[in-house]
Amino acid sequence: MAKTIQWLLDKYGESHRNATNKLIHWICVPSIMISLLGLIYAIPFPVERTFLTNWAAVLLVLTMIYYFRLSIPLFLGFVAVGAGFLWAVHSIYLAVGAQPGKLAIASLVIFTVAWIGQFIGHKIEGKKPSFLEDLQFLLIGPAWLMHFIYRKLGIPY
Repeated sequence: MAKTIQWLLDKYGESHRNATNKLIHWICVPSIMISLLGLIYAIPFPVERTFLTNWAAVLLVLTMIYYFRLSIPLFLGFVAVGAGFLWAVHSIYLAVGAQPGKLAIASLVIFTVAWIGQFIGHKIEGKKPSFLEDLQFLLIGPAWLMHFIYRKLGIPY
């Protein structure tokens, strides 16, 4: 059975009902995404590393294929969000002197702090993170946040 975007969002939402946990997710999910992209951006690339030529951009394209298959409107939103995250990573890279090692360290610190935040949120919620049930939920977290924005703006997803 193919899982629809609404089914995935509803299932994810089951362990994200507490207001504090939701707030933590609004901070930590984007932080985790940026830090993960930063870690991947730091990996040597076969050509000169630029905003668009890096492993993080490759990962984003693959992720966009996943979102496209689930929901074209969410995919379109993630094109913009993904570009913003990639811009943030590239800016951090430039801020640390275009040194991949320093980018990796900064990203690892952000990644660790954000995951601690996520687990604190789930402790408050009293429920385990959804990805422990299905790794696919690691990609649904960002879509879950985006669907709130879409609903507020009246955009179907």
